[in-house]
Amino acid sequence: MVMNTVLSAMAMDYPPEKLHVYLSDDGCAAVTLNGMREAWRFAKWWLPFCRRYGIKCTTPEAYFSAGGEGDGYEDGDSGGNRVAKTKKKKKKKKNSCKERQISNYIYKIILEPYLEFWQVIQETSSEGDDAIQINEAKNMPLLVYVSREKRPSHPHHFKAGALNVLLRVSGVISNSPYILGLDCDMYCNDASSARQAMCFHLDPKISPSLAFVQFPHKFHNISTNDIYDSQLRSLFTVCYDGLGGPCVCGTGYYIKRVSLCGSSISEDGDAMKLRQYFGPSNQFIKSLRQIKKPDHMFIQRNNAQPNESQLLASCAYEDGTKWGEEASTIKPLESMQVGFLYGSVVEDYFTGFHLHCKGWISVFLNPKRPQFLGSGATNLDELLVQGTRWSSGLADVAISKFSPLIYGPFKTHTFLQSMCYAEIALFPIFYFLTLWCFAIIPQVCLLNGIPLYPEVSNTYFIVFSFVFLSSLSKHLYEVLETGSTFQHWVNEQRIWMMKSVTSHLYGSVDAFMKKLGMREASFLPTNKVDDVEQLKLYNMGVFDFQTSLQFLAPMVALVILNMASFAVGIARGIFVGELDKMFIQIFIAFYVIVINYPIIEGMLIRKDKGSIPLSVTLISALFSLSVYVFGSIIFK
Repeated sequence: MVMNTVLSAMAMDYPPEKLHVYLSDDGCAAVTLNGMREAWRFAKWWLPFCRRYGIKCTTPEAYFSAGGEGDGYEDGDSGGNRVAKTKKKKKKKKNSCKERQISNYIYKIILEPYLEFWQVIQETSSEGDDAIQINEAKNMPLLVYVSREKRPSHPHHFKAGALNVLLRVSGVISNSPYILGLDCDMYCNDASSARQAMCFHLDPKISPSLAFVQFPHKFHNISTNDIYDSQLRSLFTVCYDGLGGPCVCGTGYYIKRVSLCGSSISEDGDAMKLRQYFGPSNQFIKSLRQIKKPDHMFIQRNNAQPNESQLLASCAYEDGTKWGEEASTIKPLESMQVGFLYGSVVEDYFTGFHLHCKGWISVFLNPKRPQFLGSGATNLDELLVQGTRWSSGLADVAISKFSPLIYGPFKTHTFLQSMCYAEIALFPIFYFLTLWCFAIIPQVCLLNGIPLYPEVSNTYFIVFSFVFLSSLSKHLYEVLETGSTFQHWVNEQRIWMMKSVTSHLYGSVDAFMKKLGMREASFLPTNKVDDVEQLKLYNMGVFDFQTSLQFLAPMVALVILNMASFAVGIARGIFVGELDKMFIQIFIAFYVIVINYPIIEGMLIRKDKGSIPLSVTLISALFSLSVYVFGSIIFK
């Protein structure tokens, strides 16, 4: 997966002398470095092939799996035959690279137990390379492996820390003015994405204030049903047109280096102050002063300095500097930003927010052909773990001094843009509070015979019904309008409920605990490797409930509570004649049950590996009973 992403980036339709690919490996794994070397060897064959035949999808795995449809030579059968022949040769070369990587793995583990912090990947010609191939291989992008130093005694700041290390190391090696950020599981699906982004970055009308161009997240492994709502439709279908542009969304963005560091740096700037902000590397300070020059390639490839790069990637480099801090705290260079910002695990959102607060704008570019394709969540555990991390990071920002509600209105382009950022930051807190109330209070009152809403015969019944149904109808309209189906609407409603009672709850609580100093920040990455059995269930449209008790218990408990309240409500309506009085509460319980039918199926019907264990059901039933007892005491 990682090497496919690397190869797809190297094969982009862009001048190779201006293209530099850096891979950050926090694990400092020998197998990753060895994989980079094998990817380089294969790239000597793959890149010329992509250029010669105009291949759009430059990811080897995706290209060979799909048969190269729509990407090959289209000028007649003879051209097609040439592509087929060459393709067969490349596939054979790819397989030989895989075999060599496996055989070399033990060798690398034994001989390279400690890797360098960085290494430029370059190889001489190997046996079997013809003269044309060797000549074309010379015209290849720079490929650099970077592994930062991490020690328990020094904060590493998660993904933002890794990005800042790449920012520094690349500054003294290539110092390119534009940076593409890509996650390891998101590959280039169109080789022309850089050129499309440059159309905006080089537009004289908007370029001076344009910080980044953001492409939407789209995924190659999402099924038609998409039971886990992994396509993120609501986030990437409509963005902030007219409001200064979208925020940075983690991956698939082209950002200006000058927007991250150096917007206020001049040739005659105080070197001592710059070292206080950016660290002791004179070479990196020199690179910052070169950023604004028209042709500012700082260091030639062969002149990169290993000692300087190792210093920039060391764990102690940022000590006493302003790396990752909010720009307004830096004086007298108030408009300067020092890299990706720390303070939240959602460094993308946080950094994008501050860029907009400082006057930068952004562009959302959504061409017909997806420019990048990633791996979406295909099991419940991955979905909820990822959701908890995002919720925690967003809640961190919401309750900090940089909350968009109090910090943004005076900084961003418009008040509406600030409100958009505030909605994103606050939704985990609002969602878990409203959903828990929605799934508990009417049901507990129904079990105790306490009416909360107007009777059906009451005039105000229409008002309450209209509010509820109009909310659902608005969401359904948005889903259908963006090209999705009614089933997708059901899936979005279901996942919203599941995330609200689990991910948003735990993420918000985690943020408050960190704010009170009760725990430290943590970052649990999602698993990038698909389990065969889980993938099979996903493609069948069946939920896989193989996740932790802390995620299952709240969901199952609330479903049990709603099932009990619905049964009691129907009984009251039939035998006591309270249907008119309790209709809305009965309907709410029914709605929760219908939307969450897969949970009921996992509890009572299914017996496979992905079903809900009986022990979890019993624990959840006890939790549901305790909620009922506690609620009854309060409401009575």
